[in-house]
Amino acid sequence: MTAREGYRVAVVGATGQVGTLMLRLLRERAFPTREVVPFASARSAGRELEGGLVVQPLTDETIQGFDLAIFSAGGSTSGEWAPRFVEAGAVVVDNSSRWRMNDDVPLVVSEVNPDALDGHRGLIANPNCSTMQMVVALKPIYDAAGIERLVISTYQAVSGTGKKAVDELLGQSRAMLAGDQPPEPQSYAHRIAFNALPHAGNFAPGDDRTDEERKLINETRKILGDPTIRVSATCVRVPVVNGHSESVNVETRSPLTPEEARELLRAAPGVTVLDDPAAGSYPMAIDADGHDDVFVGRIRRDPGHDQALEMWIVSDNLRKGAATNTIQLAEVLGERGLLGARVA
Repeated sequence: MTAREGYRVAVVGATGQVGTLMLRLLRERAFPTREVVPFASARSAGRELEGGLVVQPLTDETIQGFDLAIFSAGGSTSGEWAPRFVEAGAVVVDNSSRWRMNDDVPLVVSEVNPDALDGHRGLIANPNCSTMQMVVALKPIYDAAGIERLVISTYQAVSGTGKKAVDELLGQSRAMLAGDQPPEPQSYAHRIAFNALPHAGNFAPGDDRTDEERKLINETRKILGDPTIRVSATCVRVPVVNGHSESVNVETRSPLTPEEARELLRAAPGVTVLDDPAAGSYPMAIDADGHDDVFVGRIRRDPGHDQALEMWIVSDNLRKGAATNTIQLAEVLGERGLLGARVA
């Protein structure tokens, strides 16, 4: 079989924010499919989605015969069902955190380390959305000058938590603008409307960093293939619906000027440079929303360190941060002949 005849693709978690977007991107990017089958929880089975697709439940019978399975269904579902799809002959690209740090599972960003796909054993992990956008911008700098240390502050949109968090932000905001008492928080420890929470992710017992912060530390090192990079991260949840923003201080191993960094980034795949602050040109969440590129600006010298740069990085966390990279990895897998159970 050739890619022209199309692959049989399973979309697991098809009714969620990212799953819905993955279905749309399969169509928009004209990924070669002969059949797309959406999967979700048992309570969603039988539901008809856009295009007449009918949601299927996950069973040992329904998962047979797929070339590709793309997951956005949470760690427990991925932990149970991703290996079953692999055993059935499919290649799995998973969006959860379940497999990212497994030594035998490549953690891949399409513009950064696509060669890591070549040694896959049927299961491929998508990074955390904050890590994803950052490493797209850091890769050309790392290649040119190396990276000694990163100091990161993120400003993460509520869509990264899910639709309920988006509804919570909007509901609290409407109430407060009307002069009413906002509903009690459900998705977060405190009210998110008109607030900023230095608490994105969860604190594990005995750890003073959230799992979001640990992901930035560990995933960045794995993707760039350099465990010696020192990373400090603070992750903040802000009252923005969609689009994560990051302030990143990069200490390079070799000298690199802001002008050189700007040119490297302008030439990098998947990056758009917006960097004329005097004219009000710099990346914002509203610029990134609905787009696939990573936007970079405010590129400048750190006045406290001769060999450090500062930059501002913004991206749509649901698109490049999750769904788009998944489809891009599927495209690369197809181009390299690395997809699994092809049926003639």
